[in-house]
Amino acid sequence: MVRRTRAEMEETRATLLSTARQVFSEHGYAGTSMDELTARAGLTRGALYHHFGDKKGLLAAVVEQIDGEVDARLNSISENAGDAWEGLRQRCRAYLEMALEPDIQRIVLRDARAVLGGASQESHLHCLATMQRLVQNLIEQGVLAPAEPRALASLIYGGLAEAACWIAQGEEGDARLTQSLVALELLLRGLLARP
Repeated sequence: MVRRTRAEMEETRATLLSTARQVFSEHGYAGTSMDELTARAGLTRGALYHHFGDKKGLLAAVVEQIDGEVDARLNSISENAGDAWEGLRQRCRAYLEMALEPDIQRIVLRDARAVLGGASQESHLHCLATMQRLVQNLIEQGVLAPAEPRALASLIYGGLAEAACWIAQGEEGDARLTQSLVALELLLRGLLARP
């Protein structure tokens, strides 16, 4: 029996993730065969089963990877904005715009929702906690009207998630994005504290 080093195991895992991401993006989850995927990666089905359990486990790992990238991008937007309010606005807009990016649209907003039921509980809670921190900060600054931060964060996050799925599902994604951005501005303006 050949023993594989940790580096070789990590390389195999990374190759499977990278290949799956590309193939899922091109053909969708349902249109991807395990034989095609492993052949394209130059690996065996055994390697896939060892690292991810099955095709569904591989999809979950790809979604987790993309979610991590999206989170990093959104955090960068918030951190580099001129102020906290502009950071929230830009972050929300960017999230909706990402719904038209091929990997996010097909893998996260279509296939993951259909196959996995959506984002993992961990990802969901992380997104909610992040939104709650942003909202709480804006309430404390007097930018947003006083409200329970968790409730407000849940409404904003839930609205964004549903709008992103709506954008990703339709043939007229560009038009849906434009409509969603207009609606987002109305929604966010309604949260502002009044003098």
